[in-house]
Amino acid sequence: MHLGGTAVKTIAQQAHVELFQPECVNSSFSLRRLSAYSADLFVVVAYGQLFSDKLLKVPGICAVNLHASLLPKYRGAAPVNWALIRGEEVTGTTVMRMESKMDAGPLIIQKPAPILPFDNALTLTEKLAGEGAQLLGAALTKIARKDFTLTPQDESQATFAPRLKKTDGLIDWSAPATEIHNLVRGCLSWPGAYTFYRGRMLKVYKTRPLQQLPGEQPRYGDGEVVEVRKDAIVVSCAASLLSIEELQPEGKRRMSCSEFISGHRIGAGERFSNK
Repeated sequence: MHLGGTAVKTIAQQAHVELFQPECVNSSFSLRRLSAYSADLFVVVAYGQLFSDKLLKVPGICAVNLHASLLPKYRGAAPVNWALIRGEEVTGTTVMRMESKMDAGPLIIQKPAPILPFDNALTLTEKLAGEGAQLLGAALTKIARKDFTLTPQDESQATFAPRLKKTDGLIDWSAPATEIHNLVRGCLSWPGAYTFYRGRMLKVYKTRPLQQLPGEQPRYGDGEVVEVRKDAIVVSCAASLLSIEELQPEGKRRMSCSEFISGHRIGAGERFSNK
């Protein structure tokens, strides 16, 4: 396996910009190195380490962070994923002044963004990255002009978005179809939503909740295959039905459901399970 650098590192190298990649950003060596720049601002985006109070005092003005949510909602490492998993219809981007507590600093500027029905973790991340870059530019302009106010976050409204674990992607077929659909959207591309079919893992990449008549009672077990269509597998979940349209069998490539159906004799009455 070949490990490459981030896009930021690649562009910096192409532009001959000095790079500093400390294992621990709060080490005494890192503090001395960063202090030597006499920077007015630190600008932080998607960085995996918390800054200590000592480090936050290094820049002349402050350290600012761009975060992919409307803080104080979804503090943490995976705000885009959890906003989708929780079925949010609106998210956004925030620039805040950093504090040593994770994503808890006062707000400088925010911008909401709708979550569209077809958005997933990849498309929403790309959209927020573009909007966040513009918002960050606006925030830096405000700081340079000293034309900004710091708005404390409402701690009572804080929610958290921890780093996803592999087990977070396991589909619970006793949940409603919309919740499973949101899990699939939010877990793309990692850890990936998954279930088990005939004892082997099956990753699920694209789904669609199906309408049912009001008051209709489920006639099938959770995870039971209700119907096999030309290009979809319809599965029963909590008082609802879910159409699977794209998946990946264990040890195989990602494929459309029609490709999967043509290679497997799957039929109504079979069941997806959690092991």
